Amino acid sequence: MEMKTVNSTLTSSEKFAVENEVNNFNKALNSSGRMPSQQLGKDDFLKLLITQLSNQDPTSPMEDTQFISQMAQFSSLEQMTNMNESFNKMAAMINSSQATSTLGKTVEVDLGDTTSQGVVEATSFGANPQVMVNGMYYDLNKIKAVYN
Repeated sequence: MEMKTVNSTLTSSEKFAVENEVNNFNKALNSSGRMPSQQLGKDDFLKLLITQLSNQDPTSPMEDTQFISQMAQFSSLEQMTNMNESFNKMAAMINSSQATSTLGKTVEVDLGDTTSQGVVEATSFGANPQVMVNGMYYDLNKIKAVYN
């Protein structure tokens, strides 16, 4: 049986091509990809707690009360995060409801240096709903007045 050897070294042109691809990928990540966060979230808190437990001195382990206190803080942080998400969903529903309540009514839309009046023909839903007036969509917060 004949054994084949595989050449695992790269030529200089192949090395250049690989380095070029890696550099382009890293530049793309830096410009539009991962951005450092200035705030700690619940995942960061859990990582810190696990690191603290992993690296504690075995002759002087963390006190039970200290551990329970940190777990309570983590639980509170998680509940606050969940509440914040729920409030955001509720705000989106309220905004959508406000947009729907303008259907068929005459509104005055702020266009910056001027205003426009028209009847609301359609609305969109979500966190930032829009209303259609005179065939154009405008953000709900652009409405200055609503008339019957």
